[in-house]
Amino acid sequence: MNKSIKYSVTAVILGLSLAGCSNKIISMNDSHQVNDLRDLDHDGVIEAREHCSNTILGSSVDNDGCGSKSEFIVRQDLHINFINDSATIAPQYQGQIAQLADFMKKYPVSKVTIEGHSSKVGGYDYNIALSQRRANNVASDLESHFGIAANRIKAVGYGYTHLLDKGTTELAHQKNRRIVAAVSGLDQKIDYKWTIYTKN
Repeated sequence: MNKSIKYSVTAVILGLSLAGCSNKIISMNDSHQVNDLRDLDHDGVIEAREHCSNTILGSSVDNDGCGSKSEFIVRQDLHINFINDSATIAPQYQGQIAQLADFMKKYPVSKVTIEGHSSKVGGYDYNIALSQRRANNVASDLESHFGIAANRIKAVGYGYTHLLDKGTTELAHQKNRRIVAAVSGLDQKIDYKWTIYTKN
């Protein structure tokens, strides 16, 4: 066979081969996509595998696109002053306790621990009892005035065992005389922590 004929035949065969490949590619592109490959909530999981379509943007998710539930922690200070050596909550502070109750109603699986704290003035046993009375009064308000079920509330008096400020100034004592309402529960939100400063 002459070289020019041989090259022409080879070129024709190669051209037909490429044409066949080209037809296959076009055929593949025309096929229908069965799985939904979109990621509508932008969590990195395609819709074909998505089981939780409303995850919070930026949250950690598993292979099904579901975020894990965890304890939430956010802090807000509520300033409620007690009369010296008293555990009575003055009426003007009821609105601040109402804010805590409203938050708990918004998250009905949440529970609260009312933590009573005191300054390091006076004896250990006296301050434990005083901080417990203050915690009990806040807990009682939540239940009787704001309708939070008793099984969602716990009150604990710590006295001065958890000082915020170890100084001996009046300002340090005021910081340490407080009630912290620690709300916890399974939610993809944040734990709410109230600090209620008190005067001894």
